[in-house]
Amino acid sequence: MQMKLSNLCRNLVAAAAVSGITFSASAADGKINFTGTILDSACTIDTNTANQTVNLGKIPKSSFNAAGAVAAATRFSIVLNNCPAAVTSASIKFDGNADSSDTNILALNSGQTAKGVGIAFYEEDGITAIPLATQSKSITLDTSAGEEPSNSNKMTFVAKYKATQAAVVAGTANATSDFTITYQ
Repeated sequence: MQMKLSNLCRNLVAAAAVSGITFSASAADGKINFTGTILDSACTIDTNTANQTVNLGKIPKSSFNAAGAVAAATRFSIVLNNCPAAVTSASIKFDGNADSSDTNILALNSGQTAKGVGIAFYEEDGITAIPLATQSKSITLDTSAGEEPSNSNKMTFVAKYKATQAAVVAGTANATSDFTITYQ
């Protein structure tokens, strides 16, 4: 008798739990509409800027007198060509391994001998930081037809070494970033 009562209690508890879940899952508190456009094609990335090496130079460790100090401001560009008329602007997001001391900047590649430094990204002005994995500001694209390459659009950025520690250790300081272009 006690076993039958125990099974009955277990079944009642399970039924009550399932009915409560079903009730709350079926209640709608709002609605989300998704909109978008599927493009035939996007801009093409100029082959000279799609996969590039940006040389930040040989910087003395004395340039980094404190955590947060920056050095070696170096401009680089990504060029978009043949942008369709449906695309009016673009922004870029730089991705890669975040530095463990400052997750807004790119960590050095594994095996690098320099320590206490990473690479920070900036807008073209060299002042406005672009945190890692965050969209840059959008630029308006030229989508007019013209000579090859048609409607060339240059997106210029600045990379700088940034100290993440008060004491920087000298050595090789290479890093790798992927980038993703978002079109509007």
